[in-house]
Amino acid sequence: MSNTETVRLKNAVTDRDHVKGPQSAPVMLLEYGNFECIHCGGAYPVIKEVQKLLGDNLRFVFRHFPMVRTHPHSLRAAEAAEAAGAQGKFWEMHDQLFTHQQALGDHDLSRYARHIGLDERFARVMAENTFLKQIEADYHLSLFDEHVTGTPTFYINAERYTGATNAESLLVAIKQADTEGRIRLPERAGAIRSLLGRLRGGANG
Repeated sequence: MSNTETVRLKNAVTDRDHVKGPQSAPVMLLEYGNFECIHCGGAYPVIKEVQKLLGDNLRFVFRHFPMVRTHPHSLRAAEAAEAAGAQGKFWEMHDQLFTHQQALGDHDLSRYARHIGLDERFARVMAENTFLKQIEADYHLSLFDEHVTGTPTFYINAERYTGATNAESLLVAIKQADTEGRIRLPERAGAIRSLLGRLRGGANG
């Protein structure tokens, strides 16, 4: 018998979640993340790379898990992402926050809002803490239902993923989770590494 017990996601993905990729994708990658967490920041470009490689074969879901004791700006950043989401630009703000992790003060958040083209509703929503209760409620669900204790926490097809967060390891795990066999990747990890190297070379060329 395996010593590692499979931990399954209890709170299913709903229309309220922030999702990128089609529902028909054979594999779903879900992240509990925190915009101020350095490890989430490190995982951010990796997920981007995996999304680019897999295209419509991957559905990515992001859920907030702000830990204000260790990351004092994380809750406010989550509010900013939700405020942007109210104007249909959650992912644009998500990208701004992860690429500017060292600058998450309110004036910075307002600057990112302007940069991605949000209107005056952003300032009002932030001033009124419109999404605060929702984020806090979701945090408690994550803590007590899912037993999430840190970030990033990943699930692949609703099973907790505890492997490394480099592109190679994630791609191997995602391919293994594809029971339909729709994802075409090399079988060996080394060959996946070579593929990624060629892609990065093309991106830099």
